[in-house]
Amino acid sequence: MTATDSSAVAPSAGSGQRRGFGIDVGGSGVKGGIVDLDTGQLIGDRFKLPTPQPATPDAVAKTVAAVTREFGWTEKLGVTYPGVVTNGIVRTAANVDKAWIGVNARDAISAELDGQQITVLNDADAAGLAEEKFGAGRDNTGVIVLLTFGTGIGSAVIHNGVLLPNTEFGHLEVGGKEAEHRAASSVKERKDWSYERWTVEVTSVLVAIENAIWPDLFIAGGGISRKAHKWIPLLKNRVPVVAAALQNTAGIVGAAMAADVDVTATAK
Repeated sequence: MTATDSSAVAPSAGSGQRRGFGIDVGGSGVKGGIVDLDTGQLIGDRFKLPTPQPATPDAVAKTVAAVTREFGWTEKLGVTYPGVVTNGIVRTAANVDKAWIGVNARDAISAELDGQQITVLNDADAAGLAEEKFGAGRDNTGVIVLLTFGTGIGSAVIHNGVLLPNTEFGHLEVGGKEAEHRAASSVKERKDWSYERWTVEVTSVLVAIENAIWPDLFIAGGGISRKAHKWIPLLKNRVPVVAAALQNTAGIVGAAMAADVDVTATAK
C-alpha cells in the first residue's frame, strides 16, 4: 500500500500543545493525522491509504495500524467507522463488509497496535463533534444537527458540546420512504435532478427532523456542501442551515477529540 497524500511527517509540538490522533475510515480511503486539540488544525500533513477490498475487520484493522505507524504514534487514538458502534461493538455495516457486525472494533484495532487505547465512533458523529467545536457550529449553542449528504445521509446530534451518539436520521421514514432514499446527494445524481428539484426532498427531511427534536442549527456536510451556495438558499425549512467548514479533516479531528475524552465510554 502507498500513501495518497503528501509526507506524513509531523513537526514537533510546541510547548504546552495538546495533541491527539485521529483516523477516518471511509469507503475509498483510510486517512489519519495528528491534531492540535486546542485549535482543531492538523499538525503536518495527513496520510492516506486505500480502504482494503473487501473491507473486512482484519484488513481494515491492519490498514488503520499502518496509518498510525506512519506517524510513530503510540498513545491513545480515535477511529471513525461508517456505521453504528455501541461500546466498541459494531452494529451495522452498510458500506463495509458484513463481517463487521458484532465485532469489537476497539479490540480488533488495538490488537494490531500492541494494545494501544482505541476509541471507535460513528463517522458522522466524529464530523459533528469537530464542526460543533471548530467549524460551522463553533459560535452556536443549543442542539446542533450535522447531516452528511453522500451515498446515504449520516447524522450527528450535539447539545452544548455533548454528543448523542449513533443517531440514524438517514433511516427516518419521510413520506413513506427512508430519508436517504429521498434526499442523499446520490439520489440527485442518479435521477439527474436540478438543485431546485433536489432541495424539495432535502426540505422534507429537514422538516421531519425539526418536528421531532427542534434543533437550533443544521450543518450540511458531504461533498455536495462544497456547492452549498447553489442549494442551501433554496431550502424552505424553518431552522437555519449552514455549510460544513472543515471538509475532509472533520472526521480526523473529531476522532482525535473523541479519543481525548472518550465520548463513547457511556454510549451503550
